[in-house]
Amino acid sequence: MMHMCGDIDNIIGKGEEMRLKRVHSAIIATVLTCSMAATPVFAAPDTLKSLQDKQEDLQNQKDAAEDELNSLQSQLDTIMQKTADLEDQLIAKGEEIIQAKEDLKAAEEKRDEQYEAMKLRIKYMYEAGTGTATMEKVMTSGDISSILTQAEYSQQVHEYDRNQLKEYANTVQEIEDLQDKLETEMTNLQDLEAEYQQQQEDLNATISTKQDQVSDLNSMIQEAARKVQEEKDRQEAEAERQRQLEEQQQQAAQSENNSGGTTNTGGGSDNSGGGSDNSSSVSEPSYSPSTGNAVVDRARSKIGCWYEWGAVGPNTFDCSGLVSYALTGSYVRLGTTYTFMGWTRVSNPQPGDICTSSTHCGIYIGNGQMIHAPHTGAQVTIGPVASNMIYVRY
Repeated sequence: MMHMCGDIDNIIGKGEEMRLKRVHSAIIATVLTCSMAATPVFAAPDTLKSLQDKQEDLQNQKDAAEDELNSLQSQLDTIMQKTADLEDQLIAKGEEIIQAKEDLKAAEEKRDEQYEAMKLRIKYMYEAGTGTATMEKVMTSGDISSILTQAEYSQQVHEYDRNQLKEYANTVQEIEDLQDKLETEMTNLQDLEAEYQQQQEDLNATISTKQDQVSDLNSMIQEAARKVQEEKDRQEAEAERQRQLEEQQQQAAQSENNSGGTTNTGGGSDNSGGGSDNSSSVSEPSYSPSTGNAVVDRARSKIGCWYEWGAVGPNTFDCSGLVSYALTGSYVRLGTTYTFMGWTRVSNPQPGDICTSSTHCGIYIGNGQMIHAPHTGAQVTIGPVASNMIYVRY
């Protein structure tokens, strides 16, 4: 009897244990279900679409800004080419003015010589007699043929002097008129150069602003891309969590004991690749201290010489003329500022290198200083290297 009671108790105990297990499984399933229901599910696709639209809009803005930047750069290149062509015209016009000055000087000297010769003849004629004396000389010349010859000679002397003086005076006037015309043309070219320079400055300022805008847009695009990627990662993580919860719920619902399901967690790996920056650099020309010092010495020897457009020495120079002389030691032009801008740049300038922009140039002497021919009305001097200049080597 007691044995049967014990069996009954065991059966009851086992039944109670099975009931508790079922209750436990039901509780687990309920908790998992509630957990899934309580987890907020954001409108992820809409959020991702919004972020992607913003990224695309920023990219479109960047593309438009880069198109504007390319257009501005093209305009700047055109203005720089016009400035280079204008510099050639200024040099040629300066050379014409120099030649006109030399021709004027020669004509004035010839005129003065003729004037002095005429004065001597007049003085001789006065000393030999004037008025009646001259007439007596004509009348006492002998026969009528001699008289006419003598009279004609006297008249020719006066006419020759007048004609010669008039001719040389006209020549001097023509040269003076030509010089005035050339100087007017030079002034107009210089005004045009100033206009081009102002356009360059305005375009450079606009390009700088546009480059800043493109840089800002790049940063914004990178930030937008980061947010898009974060949202994708969040969605993937949320989907994985939902999958795991559903898997646990199914395992809990199917299991009638607590030996239970396994929770599988996956770890992501972050593989990042490093890019390599393969940049090719042009090797800088070699530097010789002795050559550099010789260049500086030649430039220094011309300090005090006056600036003159188109001049390459020996006593007047324009900026590229001075640089050409300093580099070669001869009064022959190597090129213009536009020429020098195309030479190989150096990152560590040394004395004797060239400082140049599209509109001016000089010889670098160290410590941020250069020897240069500044502008019309100024002398070759030492001054600071302008911030917009680059350094090149001959």
